[in-house]
Amino acid sequence: MEFCPKCGKVLLPKHNILHCYGCGYEKVISDDKKKDYLIEQDVSDKQNIIVTGDKVNTMPTTSGLCYRCHNRELEWWMVQTRKSDEATTIFYRCTKCGNTWRR
Repeated sequence: MEFCPKCGKVLLPKHNILHCYGCGYEKVISDDKKKDYLIEQDVSDKQNIIVTGDKVNTMPTTSGLCYRCHNRELEWWMVQTRKSDEATTIFYRCTKCGNTWRR
């Protein structure tokens, strides 16, 4: 792996040339280094990705009470809304009706 001497980004191989996508710097790959950049495996994507319309819950959940629909399961997350020396704000969202509030 080589880095651009101008901007420090990673140089990526393209047609026997190392190319920087940050500043446009290019360097020809020498013959003794070409084997380091040769990809011998088939790296094409062979996965079939199935996209569904289902809502996938990736947030952590806790027990609580939604004041709107009285559901007892809530998603929660924390956000630093003020300075770093102050406490984070905790947000809750009802898993049934989607009502969101903060604490």
